[in-house]
Amino acid sequence: MKLQTRSLVTDATLVIRFARTMRVLSSAPWGGGLRSTRFILNHQVEANPARSLSSKEMSAGRAVSHRDPSTTLRLIASRLGIKEPCVGLMTAVPMTQLVTGREKAKGLWVECLATVGVTNAVRAGDSFTSRHRHSRPQNVGTINIVLVTNATLSMSALVGAVQVITESKTGVLRDYAVPCWAGRPGATGTGTDAVVIVCPMRGGRRLRYSGTHTEIGTMIGRVVAGCVRKGLKRAKRWSARLCERS
Repeated sequence: MKLQTRSLVTDATLVIRFARTMRVLSSAPWGGGLRSTRFILNHQVEANPARSLSSKEMSAGRAVSHRDPSTTLRLIASRLGIKEPCVGLMTAVPMTQLVTGREKAKGLWVECLATVGVTNAVRAGDSFTSRHRHSRPQNVGTINIVLVTNATLSMSALVGAVQVITESKTGVLRDYAVPCWAGRPGATGTGTDAVVIVCPMRGGRRLRYSGTHTEIGTMIGRVVAGCVRKGLKRAKRWSARLCERS
């Protein structure tokens, strides 16, 4: 089965477009959960948002705040001329730092598109009190991962893919000893990470499972690890530039 995927960056937004309606499972701030769509958006917001802008200002194309992701992303989609339901992500990481990777074997393939920022890194289980909220970093970095496959995944396989992506991402963060934003070692992700899994609704190789003992699970783990590693290197340079400006 041929699966056409097109991606481009316009107005600080990565637009991933599919030729056919796809099944998507995600933790996206807009259009999250299980849905069908042809569009995935990953929009860059200001690294240091000073205020919330009005709908009129946002629709006019001005820089936007990330305090209301759903409203912001809906306006971004409208501005781009997309009128159908989308899945939308947000990050302060510039789209110039987008990393991609692909694994394939025996007619099966997985592709990863990721933006990686870790200034907002945390360790799962750490409490986040109001005191921490007021002292959190202004430069919000996040790890957004979009994974596309030509396999038709069952519901359990979709959830399994989320699990493998998370394990792979966290493994790389631990390998590189990425600290939490407050200085504690052992970050497992960031406070605003999002994962998107995309597969055809029909026509691809049907897979019931996608765990780490499966062929597709192995491919997912490899491609995600590779993207996160490349993304961390770019994030380090990006954070250094932000510090120089401040």
